[in-house]
Formats: sequence, C-alpha cells, structure tokens
Amino acid sequence: VAMETVSLEHQIQSVQRHIAFLKKEQMELLHDLHLEILRLQKHCSELTHDLEIKELEARQQDVLDRELEEKCRVMEAQLQEKEKDNLELRKELQHKETLVAALRSSLRNKERRFLEELK
Repeated sequence: VAMETVSLEHQIQSVQRHIAFLKKEQMELLHDLHLEILRLQKHCSELTHDLEIKELEARQQDVLDRELEEKCRVMEAQLQEKEKDNLELRKELQHKETLVAALRSSLRNKERRFLEELK
C-alpha cells in the first residue's frame, strides 16, 4: 500500500507538473495570440488610414479633373469664338483687298486718261 501511495503521489506530481507546463504553454500561446491580434489591429488601422488618404486623394483628383474639364470646355468655346472672329476678319480683309484692287485699277485708269488728256 505504501508503494502504491508513493507511486500515486509521483503520478499526481507528474500530472501536476504536466498541468503546470500546459498552463504555462497556454499562457505563452495566449500572450503570443494577444500580441498578434494587436499587430493585426495596428496593421488594419494603418491600411484603413492609407485607404482613407487614397480615397481623399482620388476625390481631390476628381475635383481637379472636373475643374480642368470645365476650363477646357471654356477655352474650347473661346477658341471657337476666336476662330469665328478670325473667319469674319479674313472675309472683311478679302473684301477690303478687293476694294483696294478695284481702287488701284480705277486710279490707273484715271491716271491713263489724265495722261492722255495731257498729251
């Protein structure tokens, strides 16, 4: 009976050591898991922040793009207006060149007649 009691005590001590070892291992595992959760939460926060910044930049770029598109439309309209004005000025210039040519011809004719009259 005494041997069995000693054997049982050794088994109990062995089980207690195993339980203490498992508790220690479990605590280390829980600690490591807690650290990993904190690391992942920090990483998630950083990614969320990066995403928010990228979304803000994208919205700002969209605003800039819309502003540039509007400026382009305004400038294209101004360009069309200037082209229209230039076309009108070219027509007017062509008309005036025709008048100048006619006046020169008329002046040459008058000059010839005047010279003929002088002879």
